[in-house]
Amino acid sequence: MEPFAPPVNSHNEWDPLEEVVVGRLDGATIPSRHPVVTCNVPPWARRLLGLAGGFKYPHVLIERAQHELDQFISLLRSLDVTVRRPDKVDHRRCFGTPDWSSRGFGNTCPRDSLLVIGDEIIETPMAWPCRYFETHAYRPILKDYFRRGARWTSAPKPQLTDALFEAGFRAPGPDEPVRHILTEFEPVFDAADFVRAGRDLFVTRSNVTNRMGIEWLRRHLGPRYRIHEIKSRCRTPMHIDTTFVPLAPGKVLVNPEYIDVDRLPDVLKSWDVLVAPEPDPIDDPLLRITSMCGKWLSMNVLMVDEKQVIAERHHTGMLRALEQWGFEPIPCDLLHYAPFGGSFHCATLDIRRRGTLESYVD
Repeated sequence: MEPFAPPVNSHNEWDPLEEVVVGRLDGATIPSRHPVVTCNVPPWARRLLGLAGGFKYPHVLIERAQHELDQFISLLRSLDVTVRRPDKVDHRRCFGTPDWSSRGFGNTCPRDSLLVIGDEIIETPMAWPCRYFETHAYRPILKDYFRRGARWTSAPKPQLTDALFEAGFRAPGPDEPVRHILTEFEPVFDAADFVRAGRDLFVTRSNVTNRMGIEWLRRHLGPRYRIHEIKSRCRTPMHIDTTFVPLAPGKVLVNPEYIDVDRLPDVLKSWDVLVAPEPDPIDDPLLRITSMCGKWLSMNVLMVDEKQVIAERHHTGMLRALEQWGFEPIPCDLLHYAPFGGSFHCATLDIRRRGTLESYVD
């Protein structure tokens, strides 16, 4: 008899990739206006959300992103990676709780709402009201994994009342200390604020992840795992995968604008810290206006294994740097996915990697 192969098994960001969930553009809706959404976007985008929030994305944005997403999926399959997709959902439908109502957003970024730790999938308690029921589109996949032996957990659903958000919050200026819109009223976090390196996880506290959320995950995982906070200098922090990206055992890619290398956790003293090159400029005026992401999206790469890495074709500086560091970059296009929340790492959730739980730090 062949040994039992768990349907869910992923301990880090670099073991050989076997199965992945890729996001879907169908039904994507511009996020509804809310302080926790607008605090992370420029002033002109806040005004746009006030007018367009809750409406579907323009066809011209969908069409270009869909073409690139289809090519990305074809690339993954050519590398013998199994690709799963969420259900199609109409995110314009209104929903709510006794305290608030909203329309949805999309299922473009499974990395945000689901966190895989070993053989367990955790539904995360996200802070954006428009993402409250986002994991429902993944329920057929989650139920399939559960029936086949995976562990499936949902963190406590947050209330998302005004008590969770600092009243009158504004993003700090360049010379002001970093501050966050979230209070410690209840635990909230996005999975994309965490990256995994075996028994060690690294997290950034952000405008969607508070200390209480980090502590909930620490207690839930127990003593087998350690969680280390990465201090970010970003004025509007949200998600670690454009700040601190483990690429292989003992190698991590860092954002020189957001990270003070001298203040990294002591457990990384023996690691090679690879400083990301300045991103190539984006010339497309429509993309500069509509992107929900910062310029450091060039760091949002997906490791196929310890050597092969899928990276944005446009960012030639990053491709060259990866080669110089000993990796084998696979250029691919996903530049026009930025209006929907990310790039290769954001658009995927690695479900199964061929490897075991190990420790990679001192």
